[in-house]
Amino acid sequence: MNGAVSINHDHYSDEYLKDILTEVQSIALVGASPRADRDSHIVMNVLLEAGYQVIPVNPREAGNSILGQTCYGSLAEIDIPVDMVEIFRSSEAALGVTKEAIAIGAKVIWMQLQIVNHQAAQMAESSGIKVVMDRCPKLELQKTYWTDRET
Repeated sequence: MNGAVSINHDHYSDEYLKDILTEVQSIALVGASPRADRDSHIVMNVLLEAGYQVIPVNPREAGNSILGQTCYGSLAEIDIPVDMVEIFRSSEAALGVTKEAIAIGAKVIWMQLQIVNHQAAQMAESSGIKVVMDRCPKLELQKTYWTDRET
């Protein structure tokens, strides 16, 4: 992907979200938690069940296992290509995570519900990266258009 692509972040078409979730295979989940009651843990489990390779990222859990996956301390430590970086951090932290995601060559930045950072979105889009803000991939996967997803 190259060139700047700017989209309306107040509304994403079903096709845009479906294309992203169909194309990506590996997802780095920044802010992953080992606690089963945390949203990041629940979403990670759903993504794993949907057939994605999910790489948890949390400096406090580096080297430990979350849902059977080795946790990394940062995006830079991951030694395989990452298609999508999902951000379970604050809106303010999303800018730093986005800079790291650009550095590792991610194709998509996905900010979880209630996480919005327009500066991060603009930076990512200027680097040719697709951006989703204030959405949950778990909820998107549950929409009716996902009945045809192959796992």
